[in-house]
Amino acid sequence: MDIEWVVVGSDVGPLLLAATDAGLVCVAFHAEDGVRDGTLARLSARLGGKPVHAPGSPRLAEPIRQLEAYFAGRLREFDLPLDWSLCTGFNRRVLRELAAEVPYGTVVGYGDLAARVGSPGASQAVGLAMGANPLPLVVACHRVVESGGGIGGFGGGVETKRRLLALEGVLPEPLF
Repeated sequence: MDIEWVVVGSDVGPLLLAATDAGLVCVAFHAEDGVRDGTLARLSARLGGKPVHAPGSPRLAEPIRQLEAYFAGRLREFDLPLDWSLCTGFNRRVLRELAAEVPYGTVVGYGDLAARVGSPGASQAVGLAMGANPLPLVVACHRVVESGGGIGGFGGGVETKRRLLALEGVLPEPLF
């Protein structure tokens, strides 16, 4: 499989973006050398083929443009082809529901999201699906929170989750 990747700067640190012919397949936070290399090794193992560094790739140009617009407050909904091949079964159902039905500036509880996909009581499984999300930001797992009002966990770190929710107007901007 042909996989192209690039690391770009963002308001929450460096992001690794990877795409296949089918679309964006991976977004990884904190993409310094170790994270970048580990992510690329996992992509190679899961998808086959060797990921190719492709700055300036037409395949990655639109995801980069949309992420820049999102962080600038000009984009509220991503419109990108996505390659869902890194998630299957329950995780895919949950992530597709999240992408389709939880818009910018809103949040949903883990349990509520489980009920929406026909698995009430599977809030822990939803948490695991969020942790395994290969497309954070674009499939906005930062919008999933605890039903009791807690922020919950986040693969990119709780501080990143707070910053993204503040960007979307769900939380106030940090004082410092």
